[in-house]
Amino acid sequence: MSSDEESTEGADIYLTLDYNIQYLAEKLLREIKENLNIEGGTIIVMEPSSGKILAMANFPNFNPNDYSKTEDFKIFQNGAIQKFFEPGSMFKTITMASALNEEKITPETIYIDKGEVKIGGYTIYNFNKKIWGEKSMTEVLENSINTGAVFVQKQLGKDIFLKYLEKFNFFKPTDVDLKGEIYSENKELKKGYEINFATASFGQGIEITPLQLVRAVGAIANGGKLVKPYLVEKIVREKETIETKPEISLEPIISSKTISQLTAMMVSVVDNGGAKRAKIPGYFIAGKTGTSQIPFPSLGISKKGYSDKTWQSFVGFAPAFNPRFVILVKLDNPGSKEAS
Repeated sequence: MSSDEESTEGADIYLTLDYNIQYLAEKLLREIKENLNIEGGTIIVMEPSSGKILAMANFPNFNPNDYSKTEDFKIFQNGAIQKFFEPGSMFKTITMASALNEEKITPETIYIDKGEVKIGGYTIYNFNKKIWGEKSMTEVLENSINTGAVFVQKQLGKDIFLKYLEKFNFFKPTDVDLKGEIYSENKELKKGYEINFATASFGQGIEITPLQLVRAVGAIANGGKLVKPYLVEKIVREKETIETKPEISLEPIISSKTISQLTAMMVSVVDNGGAKRAKIPGYFIAGKTGTSQIPFPSLGISKKGYSDKTWQSFVGFAPAFNPRFVILVKLDNPGSKEAS
């Protein structure tokens, strides 16, 4: 018997999950399946100040009462911590945070977009090969301009960009109190090729888990400090109660000035940009959408390159200037092919 099993044997385990939020998250995924015919999906809601997970829902899921009747063992995977995805344009918030913190850009910095960027033998385009012309960094985020994200990453340089990805803990597990968490060292990115850093700036070619992204964006909502996500509130055995204490990093990753600037930019994305459907009357919501192509290996196909299937997602926090929760919605190949 493992020490984990010994510590919980004969005990009552209280979870951080909020029943109502969890129920709504699972209900929403079922409705999205009906409306958009998704192949899978994940919703995570976390309290950024503590790391408490208020909801963690995955689709498809299984009925524990019919465990032995399930034939597809992949269904037992927890997509929040056991499946990689490429975050797409949601990752532009991390790129912007890094450059703002290093004072390489401001929200008003002007970038002149010509619709493409050539790097070696590669050409990076915006969605639909659109040419945006003169735009501020806030507008780059609002309109999710890929070439603008590449511009920001170039201001940082490879070494500093990599340093921030390490600071946001994208190369380590979150250490959530669940079995089987996976993480990627992103060895291909670390090889130092300019094209890999360029595509990573807009969230393509870097693989992470949904919970890793929630933790990173949670730091933006928590004064720049990372928290350790957790699901077990307390363990009660007879007269003994063991409560989980939040684990919060001592030093912030980014400054309060950076957080104020980036939060305002993310609010503008919801108010004026590609995440308008996240608006809630009477509240400021900070958010960013993302669409990324699904690589063949993620579909179980042993060849390089990307399929026509997509991940479409949203990450954000609210209320924007006094955050109580951070939320991620990730959809696997929905019927709607809107890009962001």
